[in-house]
Amino acid sequence: MRLNFSRRQFVVFGSATFATSLFLKACSSNQTQTPTASSGAEGFKIAIALPGVISDKAWNQSGYEGVNLAKQKLGAEITYIEQVAQADQTEVLTDFARKGYNLVFAHGGQFDAAVEQVATQFPNTFFVGVNGNVKGENIASLRIDHLQGSYLCGIIAADMTKSNKLAYIAGQEFQATQEELHGFELGAKSVKPNIQIVSTFTGDWNDVAKAKEATLALISAGADVIYQWLDSASPAVLQTASDKGVYAFGNTKDQLDVAPKAVLTSAVKRLDLAIAYLAELSKQKQLKGQVYAIGLERPDILTLGNFAAVVPEKVKNNALKVKQEIIDKKLTFENCQEAGKDTRCLKKSSA
Repeated sequence: MRLNFSRRQFVVFGSATFATSLFLKACSSNQTQTPTASSGAEGFKIAIALPGVISDKAWNQSGYEGVNLAKQKLGAEITYIEQVAQADQTEVLTDFARKGYNLVFAHGGQFDAAVEQVATQFPNTFFVGVNGNVKGENIASLRIDHLQGSYLCGIIAADMTKSNKLAYIAGQEFQATQEELHGFELGAKSVKPNIQIVSTFTGDWNDVAKAKEATLALISAGADVIYQWLDSASPAVLQTASDKGVYAFGNTKDQLDVAPKAVLTSAVKRLDLAIAYLAELSKQKQLKGQVYAIGLERPDILTLGNFAAVVPEKVKNNALKVKQEIIDKKLTFENCQEAGKDTRCLKKSSA
C-alpha cells in the first residue's frame, strides 16, 4: 500500500487520532513531506528521514532506494519522509520511534544532533546517522569514505586543469564534506603541489539558484574544474559548468549523462547497498553502536563512474592505478594533526 500526501493535504484513514496527528504535523511547517508505507514482514520496520526529495538523482534518491532494497531483501515494512527541514528533525525522528519502527535512518550528517537527542528517549529503536559522526548504545553511523573517492577525483582534476585552480562546492560544512574537500586537495596536490583549491558552501543542498550562482562565482574566479556535492541542486552545477566550458565531477550517482561535455567521471557511492547491509545487520540483531566506514575496498559501494571521452587514457589509467593502490593498502589515510586540527594524512607503504 502506498500513500502520498503533503503537509497541506490530509487523508483520513478512519482513525481520528491518526488524522489529528497528521493535521498537527502538517501545520508545523510549510515544507512538503511524502511518506510511503509498504506492508511487509511483521515485526521489522524501517524508516528514513530525508533532507531532500527522492527524485534528486543523487543523495536522497540513494537513501530511498536503500530502504526499498531492504524491503525487497528482508521483507521489512518501510516508511520515508522527504524534505525534512533542520527545525523538524527531532519531531520526525521521534514520530518514527513512537510508531514502533525498529530501525531509523537519518540521511545526512546534519541530523547528528537530533539523533543524539531522540535516541536516548527510545532505547528499543536503533538510529543510524548516514554520513554521521555519532555512536551510542542504540546509535550507529554509516560513513562512505568520501576522502578516498575525492582523492582520485583530485588527481584527475589536476591532470585536466589549465588554470591550475580547482573548486569544491557543497551544501553544508560538516565532517563528511570537510573530509571530501581534504581528499580532493590531497589528490590534486599529489600531482601539482602548488595547485589552488577554493571551496564554498551554499547553505542549501537543493537550492538550484544558489548552486548556479556559486558555480558562476567560482568559474569567474578562475576555477576550471569543479567537484560538487549537492542534492537536487547538483544538476545545476554540472549544467552551468557545461555551459561555461569547464569540467566537473558527478557525486553519489554516476552523473555523466547529466552534462556529458562537463562531467569527467563521478564518485559513485552506492548508499542503497550500504543501507541495506546495515538493515540486514539490524534484523539479525548484529548492528552495533559504532561507526561503519566503507571505502574503495568495497567497489560495489564506492568506486569511480564512467569516464568522459575527453579524459585521456593515460589520466584514466593513472587514477585507476592509484585506486588499486588504496585497495591494496599501499596508500593509506591515517589520522593525524595539521595546524592543530584533527585530520587524515596520506601515508605510502614502504613495502
